[in-house]
Amino acid sequence: MKKRILFVDDEQSLLDGLRRALRGQRKEWDMVFALSGREALELAKSEPFDAVVSDMRMPGMDGIELLNKLLSLQPDLIRIVLSGHADKNMTMHSVMLTHQYLAKPCDIEILKAVLSRAFHLREALTNKRLQGLVAGMSSLPSLPAVFNELTKRLQSPDTTIREIGEILAKDPAMTAEILKMVNSAFFGIGRHVSSPAEAASLLGLNILKALVLSVGIFSQFNASQFKIKDFSIDVLWRHSLAVGALAKRIAQTKECEKEFIENCLLAGLLHDIGILILAQNTPDEFIQCRILMAEQGVERYSAEQEVFGATHGMVGAYLLGLWGLEDQVVDAVAFHQQPGSTAYAGFTPLAVVHVADMLDKTGPGQDLAALESALDMDYIQRLGLSDQLAGWQALHATADEVQEL
Repeated sequence: MKKRILFVDDEQSLLDGLRRALRGQRKEWDMVFALSGREALELAKSEPFDAVVSDMRMPGMDGIELLNKLLSLQPDLIRIVLSGHADKNMTMHSVMLTHQYLAKPCDIEILKAVLSRAFHLREALTNKRLQGLVAGMSSLPSLPAVFNELTKRLQSPDTTIREIGEILAKDPAMTAEILKMVNSAFFGIGRHVSSPAEAASLLGLNILKALVLSVGIFSQFNASQFKIKDFSIDVLWRHSLAVGALAKRIAQTKECEKEFIENCLLAGLLHDIGILILAQNTPDEFIQCRILMAEQGVERYSAEQEVFGATHGMVGAYLLGLWGLEDQVVDAVAFHQQPGSTAYAGFTPLAVVHVADMLDKTGPGQDLAALESALDMDYIQRLGLSDQLAGWQALHATADEVQEL
């Protein structure tokens, strides 16, 4: 079935240019063009769309108002901003409402790639309810202690950008969101950033203060809203920090390039972000999944497939992909539970995160057989990594996630 895309801009010449440039996509995409926010909203009221690509500054109804209304009307809509110069406050608020922000003039191949990638990720997440749930998310809940520490430090005149970067690195949700922001075209970095510390440095304290204190980029985790007994976001995040640190050290043992090491660290930090999404938004089904695991001994991967029709890895990957994180990171998050189900070959962040995840779950001091039973050994052997497992296992005993991050 063709994907339906709504393009919105008050400049007829721009819409005409998009129509000509995207003519080759007509077999795959059904494209509709609107000259105003109001026209776009009326179209969306009468027919569903898969994605919207909208300008920000338009007379009458601007992009922020339009995207807010579309979010309520069609929460599963993929929302892309394609805009030129705009008021900074408007643009920063728009980043909260959009999945990706592209700057005019935009290379048409980049626009096509962004839309195609988003559609591909959504097709992999077959549960329609989860598609709408994930696409409708604008933020992830952060640990209260870290959130409070961040806001306190940002209000202090003595705070340094390094301190802010260290705080952000403690919380995977903050890491994901700040990277979404810094990699948007609005900030004009010109290259992909994968380190929260570097992201903080590039944005600067003034923008960070506005994002956190005024725009409200982060939301605080509220444990009282959860109906799930024995679920701890602190435990989840500690595991994520440990896996990120281990993934970084494993990549360093292979003397990989800096970008590869940073992607391993980031993928390790974010690999379980889908668990938080499912626990926060689908508590009843999440409890069913935990019952299958605890009482019937069903593996998490199989339990999630039975209850949700998707794994937490795929749920997290869909959100991170929509937010524009790099393919290597998204793939590692998507398939870290079952890497052998993919066609990926070679030493990738996916392989590193799979090993790091199982290392932390089996714990330090276990014999090698325990680790091998937890790993997808067919996949590990296919990559020729079996003889390195003992060395990587030794890393866990000395890992210090806080220092490593």
